[in-house]
Amino acid sequence: MPDPIKVVFFQRKPFDFHKSIEFIFDDVRHRLNGKITPVKKVVSWYSKGVVERIKILLEANKNQGDVNHITGDIHFAAILLNKNKTILTVHDCGMLSASKGIKHALLKYFWFTLPLKKVAIVTVVSEATKAELLKYVKYNEAQIKVIPVAVSEEFTYQPKVFNKQKPVILQVGTKPNKNLNRLVEALKGVSCHLQIIGVVPDEIKKKLAQYNISWSSKADLTDAEIVAEYKNCDLLSFVSTYEGFGMPVIEANATGRPVITSNILSMPQVAGNAACLVDPYDINQIRSGIEKIINDDNYREQLIQNGLVNCCRFNADHIAQMYFDIYNQIAQII
Repeated sequence: MPDPIKVVFFQRKPFDFHKSIEFIFDDVRHRLNGKITPVKKVVSWYSKGVVERIKILLEANKNQGDVNHITGDIHFAAILLNKNKTILTVHDCGMLSASKGIKHALLKYFWFTLPLKKVAIVTVVSEATKAELLKYVKYNEAQIKVIPVAVSEEFTYQPKVFNKQKPVILQVGTKPNKNLNRLVEALKGVSCHLQIIGVVPDEIKKKLAQYNISWSSKADLTDAEIVAEYKNCDLLSFVSTYEGFGMPVIEANATGRPVITSNILSMPQVAGNAACLVDPYDINQIRSGIEKIINDDNYREQLIQNGLVNCCRFNADHIAQMYFDIYNQIAQII
């Protein structure tokens, strides 16, 4: 039998707050070990500054395998790799939507336009990310494969009696796109406890106090501690204004918790019929959706049951196999 394909996974040097990409591909490597020879190559420099990024380019060039997989963020690392043997994963285009002028032009060229010319296949985590990518870059759609993010097996169904008098609402993340400010506005007058994962900005703390909202926060949690937060909550609020995928929706589905999320970008595709969809820019819609989940027992239970079905679409073995099929395809290119 031929030796397994050597797949080199090029990953960013992570800052303390980086976790998502690392988790995704640690799991893929684990599930494909034996079917491929996986090599995890974390680049030696942080992606900041021209000199460091040139060093990343050169390091990637010297560490190629039968298949090269740029797993995200450091897209530019593909530039000096063997085009026919290289895959690039794009998780979102947030850096482009958040930039303007010269910075936007540089990011677009070195993180998207040029790297896409230097790879055989691009994978994206959602149809929404694919559509957004094609808005910025002209590219052959046939070379873009949608492979969603797998839900961790740590998230399992945990039945819980819903606390209608004072439900615990879980909010994952505090960056501006997580829309915490509007969520706090929407919770004014709603009997609940808001449990926040992340560092809460001072202006949000002031608003929570002003509206007399019961709340607490935790940061730098382990994976097990994050799972526990899902189990302890009554519902998940994830009304982001921007997401490339939206993993918390599926994690709540798998745990058996009702979800309210945004009706834009990737979130409706990820949630399907397993979440209350609202306009994240409309505070009244957010409030009404939360109150419906709290007060309508039948609706809430239907969301929970739909969620348990929905999370099956994100089975980790199936998603790993999707990557394996692409690795095989690339390895056969001469």
